[in-house]
Amino acid sequence: MHNEMLTVDADGHILEPRNTWLDYITPTYRERAIRIARDERGDEVLLIDGRPLEMLRNRLASLGGIDMDPVAVITPGRFSYEEGCPPGGYDPAARLRVMDAERIDIALLYPTIGICWEGHVQDPALAHAYTEAYNRWLVDFCSHDPRRLVPIAHINLLDSTLAVREMRRAHAAGCRGIYLSPDLFARGHKRFNDPSLDVVWACAQELELPVAFHVVVRDQPTTSYIDSYQAGGRAFGLLNFAFLAIDVMAGFTELLSCGVLERYPRLRVAILEAGANWISAWLDRLDHKYEVIRAVTCLSVPPSEYFRRQCVVSADPDESLTAAVVAHVGAEYFVWASDYPHIDASMGVVSTIRRHLAVLPLADQARVLGGNALRFYGLSQ
Repeated sequence: MHNEMLTVDADGHILEPRNTWLDYITPTYRERAIRIARDERGDEVLLIDGRPLEMLRNRLASLGGIDMDPVAVITPGRFSYEEGCPPGGYDPAARLRVMDAERIDIALLYPTIGICWEGHVQDPALAHAYTEAYNRWLVDFCSHDPRRLVPIAHINLLDSTLAVREMRRAHAAGCRGIYLSPDLFARGHKRFNDPSLDVVWACAQELELPVAFHVVVRDQPTTSYIDSYQAGGRAFGLLNFAFLAIDVMAGFTELLSCGVLERYPRLRVAILEAGANWISAWLDRLDHKYEVIRAVTCLSVPPSEYFRRQCVVSADPDESLTAAVVAHVGAEYFVWASDYPHIDASMGVVSTIRRHLAVLPLADQARVLGGNALRFYGLSQ
């Protein structure tokens, strides 16, 4: 431990080397593996089952880009994917050096390219092959120091049987949680209370693997108000970027409101990269609407009680009201995240989050900085 309070980054990211899927995918699907290539126009593209993700055409450097000029990084064609990747994104020894400099003791690690392909793949067997390959690579990455580098398995919900198979395999390999896309496209438009998904929630509960929702990147519009960056252009870039958080908020709300947390009371859920300062107002709103229509819901208690029983939410370091929200809702429901090494992240975030929490009692600061993540994921100090 580098300081008087254990510090756990609840949502750090890796940057998958371009050959990750080529090297780790089962041979049957190697020809359809995710890869980075130059197309016939000379553009650098992310190929998903042979098709480019247009959102990131000539902008793959923006998947990393921390400590770079964001204007330059998002300029099409100016930087390659690797030029946007700091060593801490793909080299575990370099990542530990970054963590030491940032005073981070433990990092829970999530994908980057992995948040881009779901929804563009509707073949369940291929999606399973993609997640298995990534999870195997991530476990190898974290094996450099499994006490400090914690792998979070990527699970796809197109086929529940395959999802459960990979959950069990990844858990046995050392993964301590599950990343699920909140996107309807990623699960074939199945709702979270679809009976076919019951085995997934039951398995996560049995294995004590917390489920986390995280923002995603895609070409499909989020809602009728949002179009892709290419279609919306400069006028809608900020709207698109900001609205990434809506997916996470919606996924959490759907899971809660459709009764999954009611039926699986030991299932744990983390809400990531949507900020945390909204959670108090949103729980108040859910509780109010529940009282109005409680006779026609499948919930037996107000929504905020499920949140307090089973959930945590991740605060962004630069949120200005975190301390007040933590004090109002309760310190045991909050974690924090660096989002390293993405373009909208920054260095020095531990100092920033500590400054924003400084008005809280020391015990509450310690919970948010690391104690809650330690408890929620069953990690040893």
